[in-house]
Amino acid sequence: MKRTTKTRKSDDGEKQLERVRRICLSLPETWEKISHGEPTFFVRKKVFAMCSNNHHNDGHIAVVIPAAIGIQAMLIERSPEQFYRPPYVGVSGWVGIELNRVSDKELALHLHEAWRLIAPEKLQALLKKP
Repeated sequence: MKRTTKTRKSDDGEKQLERVRRICLSLPETWEKISHGEPTFFVRKKVFAMCSNNHHNDGHIAVVIPAAIGIQAMLIERSPEQFYRPPYVGVSGWVGIELNRVSDKELALHLHEAWRLIAPEKLQALLKKP
């Protein structure tokens, strides 16, 4: 019988994902659930951030978020070492952010904007600008 080993998620990846968790869970009515094997963040019942800790050995330690029309292409063109078009949701405008290549401040700005894109209007009034 062939032995199989699971790829161990890196300690750095866990530290990077903790940054995402800290920011996301500070947002109103946000909760976390494991989806597709990775931490995923919801506002009410809608996803606004999905983590990727070398998911399917893709090499990314990232968070994937929705972006307003045109923002995905602009970010990737401006800084391809920080941003990428993720599989599956990239065609809908979502963008991947390489966590080790952005500051906490920039990460918070992107996560807050993703939350605003998904959260109901009435709930958005509860969020202070970072």
